[in-house]
Amino acid sequence: MSSPSLKPYVWLSIAAALATIALKGVAWLLTGSVGLLSDALESLVNLAGACMALAMLSIAEQPEDEGHRFGHGKAEYFSSGFEGLLILFAAVAIALAAGERLLNPQPLEAVGVGLTVSAIAALINLIVGRVLLLAGRRQRSITLEADGHHLLTDVWTSLGVIVGVGGVALTGWLWLDPILALLVAGNIVRTGWQLLRRSANGLMDGSLPPEQQAQVLRVLESYRSQGIDYHALRSREAGARSFISLHVLVPGAWTVARAHQLVEGLEGELRQELPHASVFVHIEPREDPASHQDLGLDR
Repeated sequence: MSSPSLKPYVWLSIAAALATIALKGVAWLLTGSVGLLSDALESLVNLAGACMALAMLSIAEQPEDEGHRFGHGKAEYFSSGFEGLLILFAAVAIALAAGERLLNPQPLEAVGVGLTVSAIAALINLIVGRVLLLAGRRQRSITLEADGHHLLTDVWTSLGVIVGVGGVALTGWLWLDPILALLVAGNIVRTGWQLLRRSANGLMDGSLPPEQQAQVLRVLESYRSQGIDYHALRSREAGARSFISLHVLVPGAWTVARAHQLVEGLEGELRQELPHASVFVHIEPREDPASHQDLGLDR
């Protein structure tokens, strides 16, 4: 089953990043706010992450070949992991800038215009982030989901900065601006860590999410009434593709044709529940003791 290319979504993300970098850069230059500077730096991270996503999706969408019989889907994890690292680096840069401004406070200028420009940038990120997140969930792309989550996190960051800078303008408390920037840095550290953890889980062949495992078990349990059993169930993800393997135990008196027909139906139902799933089934006679002793990974 072929899927439409996801690269147009990434080009949308790149365009949004360029637009918000320009808008937030203008807002920072107008106001001199280190909070708005931190917001602009995070948009630079968005741009770098989107460029990496474009490169990795180009690889992930390639069909299987002689050297990669399971496809290239894991390339998506490199993209989300790279974006997670960039987020952490941006947090360090924001914290350093905020620390310097905390020691040397400076008054803000043209706050109204700067905040209006920043609000427009936040609206762009909100729209594009929702588009990417919905597309990522629909197409099961961790790259688009990571990019969408990051843009939506950026929206909350921008709103926090807008409130903080507005608070400085109203109260005159100059220390509020760098303190807010430090809070922004802490928030995006959490986002970066979550991306790194999910990417590492994918590269380490982590099992399917619990809700998808439940779908698999529901299909398998429905076949017990037909006189079969199963064990050695394993699953993993590689980008948008899932891999499921198991042993199916059937009555030893069954013919090969009958067992094959049953397994064909079972595999079809699993693929219907989980599109883009590759299912591998090993058939065994239920009465043979050896059939119950091959549960280990090396068997």
